Amino acid sequence: MPTRFDDSPSNASRALQIWLILVSKAHNRQTVTYGQLAQLLGFKGAGTLAHPLGHIMHYCIQNDVPPLTVLVVNQGTGLPGDGLVGAELNADREAVFEFNWFGLVPPTVEQLGEAYASQATA
Repeated sequence: MPTRFDDSPSNASRALQIWLILVSKAHNRQTVTYGQLAQLLGFKGAGTLAHPLGHIMHYCIQNDVPPLTVLVVNQGTGLPGDGLVGAELNADREAVFEFNWFGLVPPTVEQLGEAYASQATA
């Protein structure tokens, strides 16, 4: 039987799951609200997304790729949450939309975890 993300619900494994969702959104030039993302993950609320999104944000920064996390927005404001916004929101979003995500091998759960851990100790 295939492995499911629910089988190992660590922040790093959820970050990989979110990565896959965000790459699809980027390809279609779409954003996703925190609530929609939580629903796709099977979460009951959006309040638990900060750490998995942090894994992605730090991986993107450390590997010089556009910040995928700018695609996750607040339903009311249409803006990413504090701490997940780059210096130039519109330019960053366009860079995410234009990047060839399907040409990039997705990070592993371990790589996402290491990116987050290295930033926490920096």
